[in-house]
Amino acid sequence: MPTYHGDESGQWDENEALLAYYNQKFNLPRQRIYRKPPKPSNQEEKMQRERELVDTVTAERGIALGLEITYTPARFEAEWLLDSLRSFFHQDLISDVMAQVKGGKEASVYRCTPHPTVDAEWLAAKVYRPRQFRNLRNDSIYREGRPILTDEDGKPAKPTDERIVRAIGKKSAYGVQVQHTSWLMYEYTTLQKLFTAGAAVPRPVAVDQNAILMGYVGDEKRAAPTLHEIRLDPAEVEPLHRDTLRNIELMLAQGFIHGDLSAYNILYWEGQITLIDFPQVTDAHENRNARKILARDVRRVCDYFTRYGVKSNPGAITADLWDRYAAPDPMDYLADMSRMEVDEEEGE
Repeated sequence: MPTYHGDESGQWDENEALLAYYNQKFNLPRQRIYRKPPKPSNQEEKMQRERELVDTVTAERGIALGLEITYTPARFEAEWLLDSLRSFFHQDLISDVMAQVKGGKEASVYRCTPHPTVDAEWLAAKVYRPRQFRNLRNDSIYREGRPILTDEDGKPAKPTDERIVRAIGKKSAYGVQVQHTSWLMYEYTTLQKLFTAGAAVPRPVAVDQNAILMGYVGDEKRAAPTLHEIRLDPAEVEPLHRDTLRNIELMLAQGFIHGDLSAYNILYWEGQITLIDFPQVTDAHENRNARKILARDVRRVCDYFTRYGVKSNPGAITADLWDRYAAPDPMDYLADMSRMEVDEEEGE
């Protein structure tokens, strides 16, 4: 935050400093700065004055971007929300933000009104939280075997790109941003491939540097709850158990493992499930921990349905799926060994 001068007595004018800071941060026209108001009688009054000031700046920020939305963001939420969704407004994909339907440590999801040219009743915008506010999880176990994806088109960056390699190694601001973008792009590109393959996932619509626009599950009164939040009807249990395992199998057939699948990220709406949250998607063939991660996903799903009396064997299910879709082919191993022997002979 910039340094500001105090008044003639040498004391800080907190109201004046905060207002000047937000004017500068959001590139707003210079506003008239009033004299320091009387000292608040208590902490609550002080906080109220600050909230009113932030609300004023928030409103002017939205107008400056040409965005006026129905949803009223919380304190310090507005700046990154509007910046993250700005491109979707400018591309005529959405015309309004109606409500926040899910808040989380990594990202928040908002119900949006589609632009009239978009064929959808509602859209969901998943907006990743600013890095300084995010839960810095240890994601290296999932990233193993995954090349860095660029923000331009989602294609892998070249392994020889020394700038990216150095930045990530040094954990510089650029390196952190590259990893953040790659994390987000893996979620979007995975949704594209799985949706095309017929998986029960939201329809991906668009992506920007800090947000993904996708199909919305629910209605204007309520977003679809997760399985963890509801009680299933007995008649639904077996069909939904089979459908969840079918989606795990379909993902594995595409070379993917969800990586964090449980009743907390499987939506339920009108008798159907939808799998969500794919940034930690794991490469089934390149990650050394792939089978262990798959086993954890299967076990969590089976544990959930066991509460309803469904009998299953997570270990046997995992072994069967792995053998059919992910286990290395012995013939490929023999072919690799043969090539190594030929190379050694040619090198002599």
